[in-house]
Amino acid sequence: MSGPAPADAPPAKAHRRAGWHTATVTDSRPETPTARRIAFEVPTWPGNDAGSHLDVRLTAPDGYQATRSYSIASSGEGTRVLLAVDELPDGEVSPFLVHDLREGDQVEMHGPLGAYFVWTPPPAGEPSRPVQLIAGGSGVVPLFAMARAHAEAHDATEFRLLYSARTPQDVFFRAELEQLTAAAPALWLDFVYTRQVPEGWPTGPGRITREVLDAATLPAASDPLVFVCGPTPFVETVAGWLVDSGHRPGSVRTERFGGS
Repeated sequence: MSGPAPADAPPAKAHRRAGWHTATVTDSRPETPTARRIAFEVPTWPGNDAGSHLDVRLTAPDGYQATRSYSIASSGEGTRVLLAVDELPDGEVSPFLVHDLREGDQVEMHGPLGAYFVWTPPPAGEPSRPVQLIAGGSGVVPLFAMARAHAEAHDATEFRLLYSARTPQDVFFRAELEQLTAAAPALWLDFVYTRQVPEGWPTGPGRITREVLDAATLPAASDPLVFVCGPTPFVETVAGWLVDSGHRPGSVRTERFGGS
C-alpha cells in the first residue's frame, strides 16, 4: 500500500483506531464479470474515511491463514462495510471471496487502515483544493468512496474522475457513478476504454496516453490534490506524467495493488 504520510496528510482519527473485527456478510452480488460486491455488517467497526483500506484474514480448517488488503468502497460512520473484490485466478483470497463467500458467512477484518490516501470534506468556510481522481480497473474502489463522500457532504469542491477500464462491462459502480455526476454539478466523470468501447463512442479503444491525461484532468495550474489508484505500472506511468506536467510531487498521492 502507500508509504508514510507527508506532513500535510490528514491525521488518523483517534476514535477510528484500527483493530480486529468479526464481519458478517449481509449481501453478495456480481459487480463485473470478474468481480463481486460484498456488504458486511461489522458491529465493532468505528467508521472510516473515504479511501481507507482494511485487511481480510481467512483461516483454513488446517489452521493455515492468508491475509490480503482491500480498499473500502464505503465511508463515514456506521457498521456497514462495502468491498468490491476483483478475482485474480492465482490469488489465495480473492477467488474465495468472489466465488465461495455467502450471506451469513463471517470473516476477520483488521482496520480501518490508512491516513495518507484518504479524502474528507473541508470544514465549512475553509478554502478547498480541487481534487482529481484517476483510476485503473478496480483501483476505482477507494476513489468511488471519495466521490460519494463528496456528493453526500454537498461539498462544492471541484472533483474529476478519470477512469480507465477494459470494457464497459468492467466498470465498477457504473450506476452509482452516473447518479453522483447527475446530482453533483461539481463532479465530472471521464472514461477511457482499453479493449472495447460502447457503441457510438467517439474514439477507439486504447490505453491512457499523456495527451489523453492532459486533456481529461485538472491542469497543474489549478493545484489539485490528485489520487491515483490501480496496477503498479499504470500508477507509476500516470504519476510520472503528472509530475512532468507540472503537478507538485507532494500533491500526487498513489496507491498500487498486486496479487490477492
